[in-house]
Amino acid sequence: MPLAHRLEAIVVDVTTRSPLQRAIGTRARRWLLVGTLLAGLLAAVVLVAAAAPADRTFAALSDTVQSLMSVVTPLFGILLVRDLRRTDDAGRVAPTVLAVCLPAVVIGVAGVLICAATLALTSADIADDAWRHAGTIAVGSVLTQIGAGLVGTGLGLLLRSTVIAFVATIVLPLGLFAALSVDALRPAQAWLTPLGSVRNLLSGDMSLLRWVQWLCVLLIWGVGLNAVGAAVLRRHDRASEPTSAR
Repeated sequence: MPLAHRLEAIVVDVTTRSPLQRAIGTRARRWLLVGTLLAGLLAAVVLVAAAAPADRTFAALSDTVQSLMSVVTPLFGILLVRDLRRTDDAGRVAPTVLAVCLPAVVIGVAGVLICAATLALTSADIADDAWRHAGTIAVGSVLTQIGAGLVGTGLGLLLRSTVIAFVATIVLPLGLFAALSVDALRPAQAWLTPLGSVRNLLSGDMSLLRWVQWLCVLLIWGVGLNAVGAAVLRRHDRASEPTSAR
């Protein structure tokens, strides 16, 4: 087969593979996943070694480790959206958005195992209630990463630049959290910001009210952001269609 035909076949294969296959289906994305998990492992080891016994808990470990890894998780969603733009097929937005759940779940579950193993294998003293709310924290860890991935797809749909979209996944949520840090507005953090909701999820101390708050944040940053992004992408695709094709 001529070289030109081989290159064409490679391009066609990359753009036609399902979003789920592409989520962690390239070498670069697998290395990104490995690097994210190694960073979580290193953070867990350092925290257990440096923390006071009373702070060596599954909740404290999960809060830091999952929060650290959730900084990278949106990048998987942004890269999936970049793939989508290359296919010129706005009808595949939903599969692309859902596909980010694969790396998110892998990161969340691996983070749970990292925190549990690090805490269980440490020879240092740990808190008396070190495993309190462990089941809820495990579920919250996975939900945290899924939420982070959806923020990535949403901002990836809204912002064409991969770099700007990734920076926005950090600046916008943290900026809103900081803006709501004044005493009068602080109660709104858990209703409107991912960080406010994540803190509750990773503490494991979830009440009915806190689950409702998490759902509200998911609707805003997960569902709403992606819905707006999908509408913007479809409008852009319609505007870029040749006049003769309309």
